[in-house]
Amino acid sequence: MFVVTNRNIENEDGTDFGAVGDTCNTKGPAELRLLEVTRKNGAWHVQVLRDKATDTMLADLGVTKLSQPVYASQYAFKKIFNAAMANPVKPKHVVFFVHGFNNTVEDVVVRCDKIAKAFDVVVVAFSWPANGGGIKGVADYREDKRDAQASVMAFDRVLEKARVLLHDLRATAIEQIITEIEKTGKYSPKSERFRERLTAKAREHCPIQSTLMLHSMGNYLLERTLKSTALGGNLPLFDNIVMCSADVNNPDHAEWVDRLQVRNRLYVTINEDDSALKAARLKGGEEQLARLGHWTSNLTARDAVYLDFTNAKHVGSSHAYFEGKALKNAKVKNFFAAALQGRRAEQVVSIPYDSAKNLYRVS
Repeated sequence: MFVVTNRNIENEDGTDFGAVGDTCNTKGPAELRLLEVTRKNGAWHVQVLRDKATDTMLADLGVTKLSQPVYASQYAFKKIFNAAMANPVKPKHVVFFVHGFNNTVEDVVVRCDKIAKAFDVVVVAFSWPANGGGIKGVADYREDKRDAQASVMAFDRVLEKARVLLHDLRATAIEQIITEIEKTGKYSPKSERFRERLTAKAREHCPIQSTLMLHSMGNYLLERTLKSTALGGNLPLFDNIVMCSADVNNPDHAEWVDRLQVRNRLYVTINEDDSALKAARLKGGEEQLARLGHWTSNLTARDAVYLDFTNAKHVGSSHAYFEGKALKNAKVKNFFAAALQGRRAEQVVSIPYDSAKNLYRVS
């Protein structure tokens, strides 16, 4: 598993979670580092990657020394692609996970591991310096919100880097496919049949779907990024976006949510009994209005698909109903499985729509 972070690196050569701190990188909050986390003999092993791939890293990819350096981001991207395509007959889809309030790197890795196993996906995480260490009060909650705001440029850089890597991968593949089709001499380059063949071959070459999953205050980081940067999230980078238990204001959310572009679906999940979001509303003062993740009114974003999990069996007061007891409910589990695989989940699971409230009700 790979974790991209703007947290401070406490020990470049560390092999456990103590290698990473709880504050922003001392070189600045926009500074990014990559962690490769593996499981060895039942214990987590953490490696802080150098900016340029080492000979050992290249050997891991089956690559010898090259004339130009391979950067850590390229190394990670290649390993993620290889993991997703390990079984070409049944490729795994990729989930980019952004956590919320009060999470250590270890918390994030454990949660991502659960997501990967529950839904058979490859998970990559972005970890910003939310303070871990148990139940937190108002001061810590507000501090995490400040850390989220400070992490905007880092998150923006991650999205841009992912866009460039995906673009380069697709562009190279498309060039090769076009050459192969032209060699057959069967189709005119301007014909509809040529385009159909190109689309089909492109799907064969890269059948992987990508989903951005944001939990709790991770959605606040997305909001601040959209409002603070030129890139924001308005590039069609992901097939699906899943805004889980969003710890952001419901009023006026459509103003920034409608800036998001996605190839397939933009999901917003709601649980009116979410105990964490009820508590969050009390922590922030007057600016802390009804939370998007626990209010079923004012659902006005043009392209968002809202889903109400409030009365779904086994959900209860859960703030993270994509894991744990909630997954005993087949509809809940099947929804998240389909959504994280880039599919039209509300159709796959046949969730009924309430036109009066503009939401789908999960039972």
